[in-house]
Amino acid sequence: MRNLLITAIILVISVPVQLFGQVKRYSFEKGLMGSPFKLVFYAASDSIADEAAKKAFGRVEELNEIMSDYRDGSEINRLSAQSGSGKWIRVSKDLFDILAISRSVSEKTDGVFDVTLGPVVQMWRHATRKNIFPSSEEIAAARSKTGFSKMKLNANTKSVLLTQKGMRLDIGGLGKGYAAEEAVKELKKLGITSAMMDAGGKIVLTNPPPGSDGWNITISNGSDSLKTLRLSNIALATSGPTYRYMEYEGVRYSHIVDPKTGIGLLFHVRTTAISPDGTIADALATAFSVAGVEKTKKILKNFPGSTVWLVEKSGDKLAEWNTLRQ
Repeated sequence: MRNLLITAIILVISVPVQLFGQVKRYSFEKGLMGSPFKLVFYAASDSIADEAAKKAFGRVEELNEIMSDYRDGSEINRLSAQSGSGKWIRVSKDLFDILAISRSVSEKTDGVFDVTLGPVVQMWRHATRKNIFPSSEEIAAARSKTGFSKMKLNANTKSVLLTQKGMRLDIGGLGKGYAAEEAVKELKKLGITSAMMDAGGKIVLTNPPPGSDGWNITISNGSDSLKTLRLSNIALATSGPTYRYMEYEGVRYSHIVDPKTGIGLLFHVRTTAISPDGTIADALATAFSVAGVEKTKKILKNFPGSTVWLVEKSGDKLAEWNTLRQ
């Protein structure tokens, strides 16, 4: 029940606009990882822009082949299939890096973020399709196969050991942020220094547009409050149950699961996390959603340079905590 990793096919759109002499603004969009990926940047020519978009989206597609838990032959699923075997499995640099980041976030958030939630996610996907609520025994059985401490990492050999049989990894909570960061790196290789990648609400920004002091980004608290920020060289991610949830017997359960209960959140409304890195921003949007306002106040200290706008239900009212600097 975390962010889904699937591939959709959407027409790629390119819109060039002449600005500041030879520099043009380009906008491309493509469906990837189950979400629209929108890429905006400034380049010197159509040929450079087309090559940049091709490489950026190609990088995301490459990562989806590695990280998608929907694809039977993906690298992450092959790794999960070896859980409980006692074998250390060598993995690609990309997969090792994202698992290492996730492990670090888990440790710093007291386990409210956990990529080993795959068995619980799979259970809830089935429950949502069938419109049934899992029994307490089913939830307990799925949770028994989770726990970030059961995932061992060896940085020297880029190897992973999943200690318990039946473990299944799901990096949906930070995969799009990582993909957005990697896509932007492809642009930088071509000398493009002013860009925005929006990976389904996970946004990575580089230098401002020419002649501007920042990118205009509008965010919401999920209700009636909007903020427009001017940002650059930063990343942000927003998470909320507006479109993805399960409703059962009049109760709405978020697609974000609390690792400690194995059940979707009941009181979360909206979280926006801003961080120097897109992967961290994506992970924190999930972690802070699970933690709630009071626990997030403690956790945030572990992530220097990060800020948050967190909204949750408190009875009939909304409780907010906002550390955004603008």
